[in-house]
Amino acid sequence: LREGKKRYFTAQGIEQRRNSKTRGIFTVQYPEEKLPVPEEFRYIPFLVYEEVDGRQKLRCTACGICAKVCPPQCIWIVRSTDPETGRPVPAPSEFYIDVDICMNCGFCAEYCPFDAIKMDHDYEIASYDRQKAHIFDLQKLAKPVTYYAKIRPGNYAKEQRMLVEKETAKTLS
Repeated sequence: LREGKKRYFTAQGIEQRRNSKTRGIFTVQYPEEKLPVPEEFRYIPFLVYEEVDGRQKLRCTACGICAKVCPPQCIWIVRSTDPETGRPVPAPSEFYIDVDICMNCGFCAEYCPFDAIKMDHDYEIASYDRQKAHIFDLQKLAKPVTYYAKIRPGNYAKEQRMLVEKETAKTLS
């Protein structure tokens, strides 16, 4: 670890300090320098959407399972209704998560039958205004499936393989 200034602000320096053979005390120069988070790191949930014909199509159907399994009850969902018939539409019109109450357990992502909720890696959400900044709405929660593929490449690849296997099983039977 005695490489002078090379050890700071470089990917090589970070990897050197993450190595299990490294001995001694060292300091991560946060916020200029950040240790990479593991793929399974989980923080605030987010909603996955797919781009279809240039429009965002949320995977969420507003079924409410995530809100039911949430231990601190920090998720609120309002289901959309068809303006002509008044019948419910399988899409949320409003979706809120209070990130100050969320305990990052990941139950919402585990129990979602549509894989619409995933756990994010963005942990830098500190602010001074709790009411405006810490209650995430649909716009703040929605992120593209490409973002999920970037932060969790192993999990994304596994899910894609499972989808392909399901599709081939359907066509064979």
